[in-house]
Amino acid sequence: MRIRCLRFALPAALLLAVPFPGVAQEPTHLTIDASKAGAKIDRNLFGQFAENLGHGLYGGIWVGPNSKIPNTRGIRKDVVEALRALKVPNVRWPGGCFADQYHWRKGIGPVAQRPATLNSAWGGVVDDNSFGTDEFMDFIHQIGSEAYVSVNVGSGTPAEAADWLEYMTAAAPTALQKERAANGHPEAYKVGFLGIGNESWSCGGDMTPEYYLSQLKIYSRFVTNDNPQQTGANQMLKIAVGPGVPETEWTETMMKGWKSHDWSWDFNGVSLHWYTVPTGWPPSLPSLNFGVDDYAKTLKSTLFMEEFLRKQEAVMDKYDPEKKVALVVDEWGAWLAPLPGTNKDFLVQQNSLRDGILASLNLNIFARHGDRVRMANIAQMINVLQAMILTDQEKMVLTPTYYVFKMYVPFQDATLLPVTFDAGSYTHGDVSLPRVDAIAARDVSGKVWLEITNLDAEKPAQIDVAIAGVTAKTAKGETLTAPAVDSINTFAAPGVVVPTAIAGTVKNGRVSITVAPKSVTVLALE
Repeated sequence: MRIRCLRFALPAALLLAVPFPGVAQEPTHLTIDASKAGAKIDRNLFGQFAENLGHGLYGGIWVGPNSKIPNTRGIRKDVVEALRALKVPNVRWPGGCFADQYHWRKGIGPVAQRPATLNSAWGGVVDDNSFGTDEFMDFIHQIGSEAYVSVNVGSGTPAEAADWLEYMTAAAPTALQKERAANGHPEAYKVGFLGIGNESWSCGGDMTPEYYLSQLKIYSRFVTNDNPQQTGANQMLKIAVGPGVPETEWTETMMKGWKSHDWSWDFNGVSLHWYTVPTGWPPSLPSLNFGVDDYAKTLKSTLFMEEFLRKQEAVMDKYDPEKKVALVVDEWGAWLAPLPGTNKDFLVQQNSLRDGILASLNLNIFARHGDRVRMANIAQMINVLQAMILTDQEKMVLTPTYYVFKMYVPFQDATLLPVTFDAGSYTHGDVSLPRVDAIAARDVSGKVWLEITNLDAEKPAQIDVAIAGVTAKTAKGETLTAPAVDSINTFAAPGVVVPTAIAGTVKNGRVSITVAPKSVTVLALE
């Protein structure tokens, strides 16, 4: 298969420093045109998701100020440090399905006076509401991110949501601003993004698209941001619920409504939810102790994201050819079988090298669709589904997916560069995949970066790169691989799947590098 996309410009010639004896192969030829530019790879594509689910918040982010685990005002210091290294652009909270049962007033004020409630969305466990609005905003501030708040449309009211936004964003001395000040934060919070409901076609109320649109108009009109610093280019962006299936009826209804909107209501993005569930619902593939069959099957499934995006974009382009409305993939990732012995409603799964490769493939797809896809949130940040971080009491470990996100930091707000290459094919059993994937981009400082994913589980890939518009002298970076497709990091062995240094060779204006089987590689070309 021949792929043309926008990638980062490559310096001269690269060659992987690690030899692969006895392997003869035809090189994959890439051509990068660094003299041309594509869409911006919006930093918000690297967003995170923290739902009140299992140990995602409690134990993952929040341990309380009296915990023996080092914390700042109850928020884990080790987690904050790890997330700051990712330069997390935004965090979506409180859900997810939990958002449409969340009543914000139960999570403010003195912790001892907050009511205990049942989390009926995820396991029926008791929530003491010790992590609420002010704690979330404190967390956002500590990691240097922006808040993406989902309001309750399913069981809430426009008045409740409007009051919540006033509590968070009012600068004028209203009663709600004074209440926030009494709770320790007189300054108005910044809410960068407002999600108006969640999966309203299912757990958010089982609505028809027409009924949801009628509610969206009301919430968009009356749920406003009162922070005087959030105007113009800094305004809060409103995200409408979009589809969770490839069919386009929901997107069609939202965009047709948007096309005829007037001054009183609007939205800036349509969400999309798509998980990699290779065997269908309920998820049954294991996240531990699997082989190449499951590896290939999972990657084949995740590549469907490309077709899903194309279908929705075709509808959006019909009503919005100027691409004013963003497509927001605010739930994505691998959804696998719960780990044996865990609460099935806590969605606990391990995170392997396979998942890191899956993350890189999706991030590359988002980058190639960057003119429309301008925000995404992997599910989820800590201890839930395809997590960045796993914790157990005082212990913490970083996952392969975490390291992929860290390797991709240079791509945040970078400009995609055109890349043409023959992806080749990798076949395992009855599953056929592209052998390699790649993107290139120029970062805000002008440096060119190249990412190469080798999907082949057995063979290295020799990459030969021709570059127009750039002369490179060095090609250095990191590569992520491991002994097996199911290799993981554990609390006892946290360094099994971690990036290692890699360098290529540059000769006669070409870059040559050999990347390991089942690997993700990011190179700076200078």
